[in-house]
Amino acid sequence: MDVHGRDLRYFTAVAEELRFTRAAERLFISQPALSKQIRMLERLLGAPLFVRDGRSVRLTPVGAALLPHAQQVLAAWDAAREAVEKAKAGQRATLVVGMSTSPGRGGLLPGIRSRFTDAHPDALMKLRQVSWEDPTAGLADGSSDLAFVWLPMPDPDRYTWVVVAQEPRLVALPEEHPLAARDTVDFADLLDEPFLALPPSAGALREYWLATDARGGRPPIVGAEIASTEETYEALVDGRGVCLLANGNAPLITLGGVVTRPVRGLSPSQYALARRADDHRPLVLDYIRACRQATGQCTA
Repeated sequence: MDVHGRDLRYFTAVAEELRFTRAAERLFISQPALSKQIRMLERLLGAPLFVRDGRSVRLTPVGAALLPHAQQVLAAWDAAREAVEKAKAGQRATLVVGMSTSPGRGGLLPGIRSRFTDAHPDALMKLRQVSWEDPTAGLADGSSDLAFVWLPMPDPDRYTWVVVAQEPRLVALPEEHPLAARDTVDFADLLDEPFLALPPSAGALREYWLATDARGGRPPIVGAEIASTEETYEALVDGRGVCLLANGNAPLITLGGVVTRPVRGLSPSQYALARRADDHRPLVLDYIRACRQATGQCTA
């Protein structure tokens, strides 16, 4: 015996109103059509659901037994429909991905995009460039849903991430700098050089790109502060200092008048896709999954 949700909704409306006329108005159908559907339901159940006495209507024992269960079924179905609509809206939503520098790196973005859109064809991805003053690329203030960032992150307990690239740190120098003639530079030879530094708001990331942990307690000399690739290039050309950068970012800086050299004595840098640790939205998690697939860290 299969009963349609429409039949239960019609029955519940009559049971709650105890008037066919009011129930029909509530359901936006004609009274004869409603009466016909109720009779069909009664035949299907094999028992009358209402006692019709002139203009009054009351439930039979069978109808009284059915009513609470019908109400529960309808409430569950309404909740299910709401959940489905939320899921559909989530698939159509815009996912904002922040980045401090372009995550080009061997077609990483197209690889993620193709896998993500296969699962969420209606979702819209929006990439946004964020100043280096914010080392979380918009995660901290909620303006980004995910972000490509350099490690270490501030307040690491607030975030979780997957490393997408591990690259040696190079030093960028004006091409006329004495050290530019070398094939490789020892970090010890850079200790007395003025460095270009991220803004103080970058926190641990500023210290990382100044390599303070490799200086033996000697404080760095800051020649200028930089908050973008363009500012970095201009400061290098002006001779205001040298700077460390990841190997993958070298093409962004070596535009003429600037060279990069490998540095001995420094650990490699790590580039990661991060999210807030308490953000478990399916759209966000599926983008992370697509990233893992694109970087060969998990299978489809």
